[in-house]
Order: sequence, then structure tokens, then C-alpha cells
Amino acid sequence: MQTVEAHGAILPVIGLGTWKLSGETASMAVASALEAGYRHIDTAIGYGNEAEVGEGLRRSGVARDEVFITSKIPPEQLGADDMMRAAEASLRRLRIDQLDLVLIHWPSRALSAAETIRSLNRVKQRGLARHIGVSNYTIRLLDEAWAATEEPIVVNQCEHHPYLDQSKLRAATRAHGTAFVAYCPLGQADALDEPVIKDIAGRFGRTPAQIVLRWQIQKGCVAIPKSAHPARIKQNLDIEGFELPEADMAAIDALATEDSRICNSAFSPDWD
Repeated sequence: MQTVEAHGAILPVIGLGTWKLSGETASMAVASALEAGYRHIDTAIGYGNEAEVGEGLRRSGVARDEVFITSKIPPEQLGADDMMRAAEASLRRLRIDQLDLVLIHWPSRALSAAETIRSLNRVKQRGLARHIGVSNYTIRLLDEAWAATEEPIVVNQCEHHPYLDQSKLRAATRAHGTAFVAYCPLGQADALDEPVIKDIAGRFGRTPAQIVLRWQIQKGCVAIPKSAHPARIKQNLDIEGFELPEADMAAIDALATEDSRICNSAFSPDWD
């Protein structure tokens, strides 16, 4: 599988997102994904499914060291001691010894980017995670975090889909050598009904989801689509062997507006 390298972290370009997956559904989705060839699984404390994600990993039979596992710490647990306890609890729920990547899930309104990134550094330095990163960080916050960090920030995970123009944020993220991970990469499936995407899919003999994910990868993103259906999980991984020409990339780009967020309600423009 194609990968992206960022400051020593090697991320498979397609991972399984698990937001809103719970219980047996979450375990089955993770196991199905790993059996289909996924090697990148994304979860978070706020999703309430870390235990089920860990169960899916064990159920799959895939060796732990073959899978890149990301989890995230919520804004209310970003104080230095709270963050350490949160990371330790994530490991217990997942039943693993170390995360591959731990992210600050959302910026804190009570603590500065510099304070929280320094605390996150200590999580890595304690050996609880191999790599650290952030999520939902604006250009300003990412710059502040980089100015304060001792450890590389390998990921900025943000909403990204054909309706949302994140070109400036992607460019700023890449300027730091940080990987841009796209959550909600299919726009909660809304983009799959777009006539332009369906037309491209028909010409390539691919599903609309495969077209959008190919667009994501050609943008330089890592994408973490969510699905609970084994057939779709497998299809979403099958994006090799074709490339979208510039005209098709531009046609998908044209669907975007500057701020058309459909996957989160917590983002606030005052973070800019």
C-alpha cells in the first residue's frame, strides 16, 4: 500500500475511520478492514470505542506491529497530568503497549497551543506513543505548536472533502513537513451523489467513493473513510492502478467553497 512519510512516521494513505462506530459493529469493522489489507486504524477517546477497536485488532489476527494505530485526547484532558492519564487509559482500553500516533483532538480554549503541545511531548517522551500530532488546527495554531515543540508534529488531521477548500491549510501543513490527514473524506457520502463524480466513476469503471479517495491521495492527503460494511471497506482500499487527469481533479475541486464544513460543529473561526 502507498504510504506518506512525515518526520519518521510512515502512514498508509488509506486508513479506517471509526467515528460513530460502536460495540460489535466497531469490532467487526476493524477486523474486516485489517483482513482486507488495511494497516491504519483511527480512533479517539471521544469516540468511546477504543476497547472495541482493540478487540477488532485481536480478532483479525494481524500482528500488532503491522498496524498503525492513532488515538486522540479531547480538549478537556489536555492539562499535563490529565493528558498523561488519558494516554495511559487509551492504552489500557486498546490493550496495547504503545500508540503509533497520539493527537490533540481539538484545540483547548483554556490552554495555549504551546502549553498543550509541550504536554503532548511528554506523552511521547514517556514512551506512550511513537509519534505525536494535532487535529483541527488552523495555520496559526499549527505554527504556534511547532514553535513550542521539542518533538516533530507528524500529523494535522482535519475535515477535508470535495466541498471544503483546505488548500491554504494543506500547504501550510506541508511546509512544516507535517502530513495532512483527511477525516470525513467523502463528505459523509454526500459527494458520492454529485453528477461530476458519478460521471468520472463511470468513465473509470470505479465507485464514486474510489474516485473521491483517489482525488484525496493525489492532493497529498492521507484519508480515513469510515464504513461498517465489509464490501465497501474493501472497495475503499482499492484505489491503485489508475490516476485522475488534471481536468477531473479540477472538476472535483470546483465543488468546493471556502468553508463548507459538514462533519463537525465544534470548529470556530475565532481559532484563526
